[in-house]
Formats: sequence, structure tokens, C-alpha cells
Amino acid sequence: MDTRVTSIEHTTAQGATAFVPSPASPYQGDIARYWDQEARPVNLRLGDVDGLYHHHYGIGEIDRAALGDTADSAYEKKLIAELHRLESAQAGVLIDHLGPVGGEAALVDAGCGRGGSMVMAHQRFGCHVDGVTLSAKQADFANRRARELRIDSHVRARVCNMLDMPFGTGQIRASWNNESTMYVDLHDLFAEHSRILEIGGRYVTITGCWNPRYGQPSKWVSQINAHFECNIHSRREYMRAMADNRLVPQTVVDLTAATLPYWELRATSSLVTGIEEAFINSYKDGSFQYLLIAADRV
Repeated sequence: MDTRVTSIEHTTAQGATAFVPSPASPYQGDIARYWDQEARPVNLRLGDVDGLYHHHYGIGEIDRAALGDTADSAYEKKLIAELHRLESAQAGVLIDHLGPVGGEAALVDAGCGRGGSMVMAHQRFGCHVDGVTLSAKQADFANRRARELRIDSHVRARVCNMLDMPFGTGQIRASWNNESTMYVDLHDLFAEHSRILEIGGRYVTITGCWNPRYGQPSKWVSQINAHFECNIHSRREYMRAMADNRLVPQTVVDLTAATLPYWELRATSSLVTGIEEAFINSYKDGSFQYLLIAADRV
């Protein structure tokens, strides 16, 4: 039985009425509301460093020389800049795995947030990039930033559902989810990516997933789910859902060790949100993994 509804109306934090495009569920309405009302300073403070606003985490070794002495009055500013550098490095690694992309190609960022990865992809390839998000607030922010950068003819965000994207079958060269797959059913998501991608097109995701070898989602994973109102999937679920939807993994990279320094540094900053301990402990005990998966549409 199809329990989907055509759209969901909700009120943003600013009092405006918005709609979640179909197919939608009450849960997706909650997610749209969550991100429209989200006001934690961490994403904005990091993006203010250079105007690239991300909604994901970082990878790589800490540049201790750039941080300098913790007693320095400028240390916190340097720490924020370092966290942002690691976030942009993560986006750069994802973009590295998109494969050959020409200037006339069309790319899609599913769950685009405030658009930082879209800007980076356009700057790398000179191509067209569309982002989709359930959050009108995020889409407005991303489009305003594209106008400021004078790339709005090539980069734009749309308020729409990543399970029903407004692109024709086989039109997209490459698409990705950067830490957004935990908000949807994987089979539905990968079916939609498979539909929009051209044959031979590339799909990439970077995501946190619980480790089946641990047995079940750990208490730390449960805390992360509750914090972000999401549903983290297992590594096994990703592989199964890709195989069922003609997405064949070409590269699987375990980024767990690479992301741990980011979290340990963030836990010492003024931008802590209370979830840092759960990420650090789950990565260390092996119950949670941070993966990159690059797959080709066959």
C-alpha cells in the first residue's frame, strides 16, 4: 500500500509557510522543519572563514603549526579555520571520486545543505550543479551565495525531495550524497539516483554507518540518531541497496581514522554541540564507520 502523501505544509522558524514536495511523509516534514529551524552556530562560523558553507564533517591530519599556541588570543580563530579546512578537504575527496566531468556536464548534490560542495564542484569542473534539499531556508542561503559568487547561472539549489528529483531519466553525469543518506530509505534513494544517472554515470556518498560486525547499532549510534533525528544505516544495507539498483561500487574507502582528528579537535572548541563524545567513542570502539563509496550506474 502506498502511504505517501502529495505534500506536507509546515511553518518555518520565521513564520513562513513552506511545502515539502511529494512524495513526502510526516517524517520528511519533520526533517524539513528541523533544518529550517536549525540555528547552531557551528556551520555558519566555519563557513564564514572563506564563504564555503558545509553541512558535513572533516578528514585529515591536524596542522598543529597552523594552530599555534593554545594560549594565543587568536587560537580559537585559528582552530575554527582548521576545522573548516578539514571539512573542505572532505568535500574535495568526494569530488575527486566523481570521475571525468566536462564543463557541459550536469551534476546533482542530493541533500545539498547550504551549498558548499556544489560551489566546489563547479569551481573544479566548470559544470552545472543542481542541489536538492527539503529545507527552504538552506536553498535560499545556497542560491544567495551563488548569486554573490556570480555562478548562479551554473549552480542552484531547489526545494524538492531527493526521492523524486526533477531531472529526466539518464540526464545526470554524476550525483552524490554527502552525509544525507541517513534521512531516507536507501532502496528508494538509490533507485532515484539510478534513474537520473546516465549509463556509466558515477554516484558517490560519504556517510557514517553502523558496523554489522559490532552486532547492532551501539548506544553511541543511537545517541547520534536522536541528536539529528535520523536513522543511520548499516554498511551492509548500503551494499545491498546499491546492488539492487544497478549501482556497482568501484571504490570503498574507510575514512574512520581520517575523520577522528577532526572530532577530537572540535571537542576542544567553542562550537561543541554535545554530540562530539558519541562520534569519538563510536569511531574508537568500531561500532561506527565513516565511509566513501563510489559506484557506477550500469
